[in-house]
Amino acid sequence: MKADDRFHKIDKDFRNPYARDRDRVIHSGSFRKLEYKTQVFLNHDGDYFRTRLTHSIEVSQIARSITSNLGLNESLAEAIALSHDLGHTPFGHVGGDTLDECLKADGFKNGFEHNFQSFRVVSSIEKRYKKFDGLNLTFATLEGILKHSYPYKKSFLPEYIHEEFNLDTHPSIEAMIVDRADEIAYVSHDIDDGINSGLISFDDLKASELACEILDKVATEGITLEDDEMFRYRFSSHLINHLVYSLLDYSKDKITTGKILSATLDCKNEIPVGFEPELETQIKKLKKLLFTKLYQHKKIMIKMFAGKQAIKGLYSGLMEEDKMLPSFFYKQLDSKNKHRVIADYIASMSDRHALSSYNEMYGKL
Repeated sequence: MKADDRFHKIDKDFRNPYARDRDRVIHSGSFRKLEYKTQVFLNHDGDYFRTRLTHSIEVSQIARSITSNLGLNESLAEAIALSHDLGHTPFGHVGGDTLDECLKADGFKNGFEHNFQSFRVVSSIEKRYKKFDGLNLTFATLEGILKHSYPYKKSFLPEYIHEEFNLDTHPSIEAMIVDRADEIAYVSHDIDDGINSGLISFDDLKASELACEILDKVATEGITLEDDEMFRYRFSSHLINHLVYSLLDYSKDKITTGKILSATLDCKNEIPVGFEPELETQIKKLKKLLFTKLYQHKKIMIKMFAGKQAIKGLYSGLMEEDKMLPSFFYKQLDSKNKHRVIADYIASMSDRHALSSYNEMYGKL
């Protein structure tokens, strides 16, 4: 018997279309680079802290749990979740804001926006096929990446986006779930990372009604602050569970499965995925507390300022001498706008690649 005879030949792809989307995203270069892109703390700050990669995995896990409970399409939610941050620059939101400023200063009024960049990564920037650009993802996945929860309204969209991406409708229910799963994930793990770093404390969080409620739940287990890592873990676990179950309770009777895979919900309609108004208010207050106490902490601001200078330096240096671009991007100058090609290259960089390139470019070896 030949060795090949032992294996059953599969003529067609055994995966469903959204599982195939997920696999194509996981095997993309942009997905791998998320391991070295900032969530809140720079990658070299320590092995414990979340990166864009671990964040995306956590969002995917939460989104799959919710969609599974509601009888929706888990693979679609997973594909959208794993793709939703592919367009992020190095150094988190500061990097994206800086690149946006650089482009607008050069007359590009549309600048840079990481959500739209994620869409561009999977639809045009990644190159995996000879005859066309992108990862060849399904319409529902692309729409979920583009819209998140709301219709995506940007003046430049019509020239890039096919008319089938109706900008007057919400995306699929799965995309809306990913959007809220993203919020649940970053609120919980940013608290964990912030406390582990010593930049915030549970005493700081007591200004939040929601955090106090979760602290009370941890206390019922007999765990104290002296337990440190276990206390942080139990806090995050209770917070995620509280928000997931609250979302399920609020949303389950508002979702009709007939609208799962297409954007049929007009933008004038209320989004059926969310929380009770009182909890929505509590979440907003907790996020505001994190913004003040953690995201604007002196140590975070210093690192982000350094990242901002790196983005500015890379942009101006590459605009002055575009031959420093890698061949993949340099070849695109023949058919694409130079500013956009350079922005795409910078956005594709990991934190450490951006810093090392900046230091090499300006002689800081």
